[in-house]
Amino acid sequence: MTRSVWKGPFVDACLFKQKKIKWKIWSRRSCILPQFVGCYAQIYNGKGSVGLKITEEMVGHKFGEFASTRKPSSSGKRASPSKTKVKPKEKVR
Repeated sequence: MTRSVWKGPFVDACLFKQKKIKWKIWSRRSCILPQFVGCYAQIYNGKGSVGLKITEEMVGHKFGEFASTRKPSSSGKRASPSKTKVKPKEKVR
């Protein structure tokens, strides 16, 4: 479900208190507002922080969309289908 239009976008109150150009953000659910463009943010993803410079294309999205919380796969690629060969069925007489 999306947030009701009359409520407006959710932004954590601590983001308005900070007047810095560099932020440490733990609230991944906050929306990016136009006034944040040009700022640099360190978004916490559960293990460490991911650096991000906020651009105009990011306005309206949430901070969490730009900091993945999943580990990359150990092989570096997606799982491939099994390589076992299937024998064709024999015809029944």
